[in-house]
Amino acid sequence: MVKILADIQHLSASYGSAQVLEDISFQVLEGQNWAIVGSMGSGKTTLAKALTGRLFRKGTVSFFQEGVSTSKVYWIEQQHRFKNRSNVSDFYLQQRFNSQDSADAYTILEELVDEDSDAIKTWLDVFHLTDLANKPLIQLSNGENKRLQLVKALLKHPDWLILDNPFLGLDVDGRVILSQCLAKLPKLGIHYILISSAVELPDSISHVMVLEAGKAVWQGEKMAYEQRKSLFFNEREDSWKAKLKELIDTKESFPAFQWAIQMKDVQVKYGEKVVLSGFNWEVKQGEKWLIYGPNGAGKSTMLSLISADNPQAYAQNLFLFDRKRGSGESIWDIKKRIGYVSPEMHLYFRAPGTVREVVSSGLFDIMGLGKRMSIDQSGRVEAWMDVMGLSHLSERNFQQISTGEQRLVLLTRALVKNPPLLILDEPCQGLDEDQIQHVRDLLDFMSEQDDFTLLYVSHYESDVPRCVTQRKSMK
Repeated sequence: MVKILADIQHLSASYGSAQVLEDISFQVLEGQNWAIVGSMGSGKTTLAKALTGRLFRKGTVSFFQEGVSTSKVYWIEQQHRFKNRSNVSDFYLQQRFNSQDSADAYTILEELVDEDSDAIKTWLDVFHLTDLANKPLIQLSNGENKRLQLVKALLKHPDWLILDNPFLGLDVDGRVILSQCLAKLPKLGIHYILISSAVELPDSISHVMVLEAGKAVWQGEKMAYEQRKSLFFNEREDSWKAKLKELIDTKESFPAFQWAIQMKDVQVKYGEKVVLSGFNWEVKQGEKWLIYGPNGAGKSTMLSLISADNPQAYAQNLFLFDRKRGSGESIWDIKKRIGYVSPEMHLYFRAPGTVREVVSSGLFDIMGLGKRMSIDQSGRVEAWMDVMGLSHLSERNFQQISTGEQRLVLLTRALVKNPPLLILDEPCQGLDEDQIQHVRDLLDFMSEQDDFTLLYVSHYESDVPRCVTQRKSMK
């Protein structure tokens, strides 16, 4: 008789009076590994919370280990939050680049100090973190942070892991390592359920459930899912193009420039740790660049010099918009010309407010609630939300929508003022396939209508828009 490893029956859950999961039932049998997929906002993370008891639920949820019910079920969230030596967890983006803040942060080894030393060594080796053991947590790249998050969970000796989009932010090597690790987990007595945007499913997945508006609309073997996938993710109509063209045609004008960026022999270090050394790069107005390289290569640090978030920019031979940094311009003079989004910005974006208010804050280059808008500015915000498919979320609390929806809101915030320089650091992270294609189409359409400059960072070649014609490798 085949063993039942997990038995979920008639699972439902609500936020207040709003039902967010409805009558979900499935069983995981011995030899099976399940993935839960669905479009953005379909309820995937809500289901992960319900499965791990983080949300009041109705129905029954039972996990087993060796035929015995177990409570050692751990949820690995999409974002890794941690505290520093001052017991503070609410950081702001620029703290990553300040030496004094790094000194107040725990290192990887200090974060894991209460765990078994042999197990720490083993898992750090598996996830290629050994060489980073003494690196402050606040300086970890998005992908390095994700790998640490996985190590922390595995050191708890779980029976079950609920993995919420664990591939987000990992470079090519990191995704291979994680896929190999997932394949080995059942042999170690650790079972898992993978929550995924459906962009990438590892070979070890055998079964798939599709969520839509909190309901399980399909479940079955992975092969059957691959054959039917197009039925679950519909293509977007092109009606947004006319509205976007109008936004471009009526955008604010910015002073002309020849060179967006000129970096000559740039060096950035924290203590004895050198992050960038002898770095040279020039970007002309209107060029579209892909910046790529492994986790920890210094991509975010380099971009922080451009976005006026890193104080070491003043000591560099760095020109932005034909003007040397530190020659009298304010950081707001620079930020006004830049639209920016990144995984780190998302992690540290804790401002309250509605989706509409968060998008509008991009007009004023602030991380909190925006100033009072003019009629024209208000119209632009509404139009951009329509173009990005966010109008239905306009009055929702930003902190209460799904992680993927939050990422799309922050991308819209970067676009809302049609800036001359767009810095998009992994903009498609956490988006579903339909949204990724929309972002690519939107940037390609914008490049046909507007001569903006683009710096685009991605670990996925499939995410890169066609308008990108130049590449910068960082190792």
